[in-house]
Amino acid sequence: MPKLRIVSHSDEPFRDRREAGRLLSYELEDYHGQQTVVLGIPRGGVIVAHELARALEADLDIVLARKLRSPGYEELALGAMTENGQVFLNEAVVRELHIADSYIEQEKTRQLAEIASRTQLIRKVRPKVPLKGRLVIVTDDGVATGATAQAALWAIRQEQPKKLMAAFPVGSGETVTRLAHDVDELVCLRAPPYFSAVGQFYIRFDQVGDEEVLDILRQEPVGKTAQ
Repeated sequence: MPKLRIVSHSDEPFRDRREAGRLLSYELEDYHGQQTVVLGIPRGGVIVAHELARALEADLDIVLARKLRSPGYEELALGAMTENGQVFLNEAVVRELHIADSYIEQEKTRQLAEIASRTQLIRKVRPKVPLKGRLVIVTDDGVATGATAQAALWAIRQEQPKKLMAAFPVGSGETVTRLAHDVDELVCLRAPPYFSAVGQFYIRFDQVGDEEVLDILRQEPVGKTAQ
């Protein structure tokens, strides 16, 4: 059974994403110095990932996977596409919604174009960190529906990490319970009983631009845990 650890059900807001990342790192101290890779989901999740990677002395990278959207239900992932174009399909969703192969091919083409655009931008600054055989922690600034996080986890699993974890400052209790089935371990600091949007649990929740993400990636050395 997957391990799910919800630290509290408090609705107290975080000051900002950096504080959330630091507080999250306290719950993950056991993974300090274990050649861990921390992956941030763009864009706000990269700030959380940066704080977490610093505290754990881990490698930092970004998740460029994309969810494949179901027709008429864009928040429901029918699958995921990895950075290198590998596809994972959730056959249960495909069958239940009777999704045609032609739609899937169109959606794959759309998302591959988006991945290619972001890869060109990001990989000039940060070469992809290999994940095979590594302890991988995926994080974001929070999860509401969890569709993007789920797609990222599906895609990362295809890269055969030794252990796949998810760690979130805040999330819907229902969502983190569901996501726990896609990882080996999931930690969520706060799962408030009334959850409408991630931003309501931050005092400061500014928009994060591509340039801020690139600045963060430039700050961290490549292959830090191999030094």
